[in-house]
Amino acid sequence: MLRALFVVVAAILAGASALVLTSGGALTGAADVRAELMVTPVTPDLGGGTTRVVEGSQAFTFVAPNSPAERQRVFSFGNRVFNTKWAEYPASVQSFDGLGPTFNRNSCSGCHTFDGRGRPPENVGDPMDTMLVRLSGADGKPDPRYGDQLNDHANLHVTPEGRAIIDYTEVHGTYGDGTPYTLAEPHLRFADLAYGSLDGDLFSARVAPQVIGLGLLEAVPQATLEALADPDDRDGDGISGRVNHLTDHDGNPAAGRFGWKANEPSLREQAAGAALGDIGLTTSLDPRANCPPVQTTCSDAPAQADPELSDSFLDRMVTYLQTLAVPRARPVDDATFQQGLRTFTAMGCAACHMPTMQTAAAPLPELANQTFHPFTDLLLHDMGEGLADHRPDHEATGTEWRTPPLWGLGLVPVTNGHDRLLHDGRARGFAEAILWHGGEAAKAREAFRTAPAADRDALVAFLKSL
Repeated sequence: MLRALFVVVAAILAGASALVLTSGGALTGAADVRAELMVTPVTPDLGGGTTRVVEGSQAFTFVAPNSPAERQRVFSFGNRVFNTKWAEYPASVQSFDGLGPTFNRNSCSGCHTFDGRGRPPENVGDPMDTMLVRLSGADGKPDPRYGDQLNDHANLHVTPEGRAIIDYTEVHGTYGDGTPYTLAEPHLRFADLAYGSLDGDLFSARVAPQVIGLGLLEAVPQATLEALADPDDRDGDGISGRVNHLTDHDGNPAAGRFGWKANEPSLREQAAGAALGDIGLTTSLDPRANCPPVQTTCSDAPAQADPELSDSFLDRMVTYLQTLAVPRARPVDDATFQQGLRTFTAMGCAACHMPTMQTAAAPLPELANQTFHPFTDLLLHDMGEGLADHRPDHEATGTEWRTPPLWGLGLVPVTNGHDRLLHDGRARGFAEAILWHGGEAAKAREAFRTAPAADRDALVAFLKSL
């Protein structure tokens, strides 16, 4: 009874107003799940049992410490597949050929360097080495000439699709205390397009995200996501949160979890989709080469009949992604960590960036029944016109994005040498990322923008410690 009362009080403090009490005092419904998660203590062990105390440039590359010893061999081979630089078919090593015919990079690690995060080019006109551009026609379907992604590289004798150029204009603003700030608003344009103009198409630049802790996110029950969702904002807090409902490869209903718009339901489908779209590797899930009919040099290129990324290799790479450890947070001390968490919650950030999630049963025992702290609800939220790409993706609208996890972001300057945040890397650090928030997050942004400088600094310091 005391716990039920405690949950009620905590839920009210957290803004969860849709609690339903049974006659016996037990909590039911969506608010129960949110309230239970909100009162779960948050510790620096962000990955639960998968947490490692690691820093430095390799911080994202270790196997979860609670993985059984027999996992190491599969993890190591998956690591090799993830880092393999694929060659054009036919090559001397047949297991690792099949690159292209068109592609963005020749390896997974080419974008996810050290399993970390990509960034926009440093200079206007430089190639997009660790980011890409999604495309679709005005109807939201893939462009019939280019597909759903611009491939800026191609094998010998194959025509590359073109290249994207990103530049910026400055947007000036002012904090509540009068301190000025500047944001960088990105603008995309295209050059050397081989199959005609993209005028009228919808496009969206995306950086590669860090890939730690993905197995935990995959093991969160769909029922939890459905309980956290509030698509019609029935509790009236201004935060909706929607599940991107998909149909998985086997034809079953599934919740989207991965990708910037939660457009993939599982790591296996996410990895297979990236293998085809980014590297040009066919799999048993995507057995046809990525060659729209108009691209004859692509479709005429030599290719092997079997999947270029075999199920055996794909499975081991998925295990690798599932079992990458989450680095432990690095606060000055526990009191500072807890104070930062209170500021984070008080400003409204925790309404979408849920500090705590829990797994249930999972295929890998090290992922089962874990309480962990990714700072995401895995749901779609309207982030306003400032971040909109106007490109729908399944049930995601052009202004909605999946809440990205925050764990590990404070290590990106060490692992990847930059601090570029948000889906297209426009934000130069945490403060700019917050100031770009709009839509459902506008209230939280304003809480940050109008806060005293000391509180803003405390929040940024907390985020850097994650």
